[in-house]
Amino acid sequence: MVALFDHEEVGSNSAQGAGSPVMLNAVTRVTNSFSTSSNLLEKAVQRSFLVSADMAHALHPNYMEKHETNHQPKLHGGLVIKTNANQRYATNVVTSFIFREIASKHNLPVQDFVVRNDVSCGSTIGPILASGVGIRTVDVGAPQLSMHSIREICAVDDVKYSYEHFKAFYQEVTHLDGKMVVDI
Repeated sequence: MVALFDHEEVGSNSAQGAGSPVMLNAVTRVTNSFSTSSNLLEKAVQRSFLVSADMAHALHPNYMEKHETNHQPKLHGGLVIKTNANQRYATNVVTSFIFREIASKHNLPVQDFVVRNDVSCGSTIGPILASGVGIRTVDVGAPQLSMHSIREICAVDDVKYSYEHFKAFYQEVTHLDGKMVVDI
């Protein structure tokens, strides 16, 4: 299932934003169309996997000090997995692993973005949906220079990589997820 939301740039708190019950209502309607079993919704949420796709801050040549040394996404470098210890992004070790495994199988490049802990950080709809619905989530994005400026720049290669990642994800995630065992 693909879900697109409105008002992400202003907080997602609208009737059609990620902060609304739209996602949970949609999953509920889909599961109810198959069965009214009381635990089908719970099982569907547990087996679901959300890719929160936004953009990612590429290393800007004028502000290189804003990036961690080992986490400097570059244009033409492929899709970026975004992680934040303060849960500004919803990626965790399991969701990152699944996304990386699929990328590896399809020879798709992956980069990492981890915000320095002394630099403020924006967010995405990933944490809103992960906490509000309970779906496992990975936050990803194509690298972009000058986000939110009058001249945002991204590479055509990265748009292509994003498409290929998402296509591979939809083809592979159910199979890979079925083979995984997570010992908690």
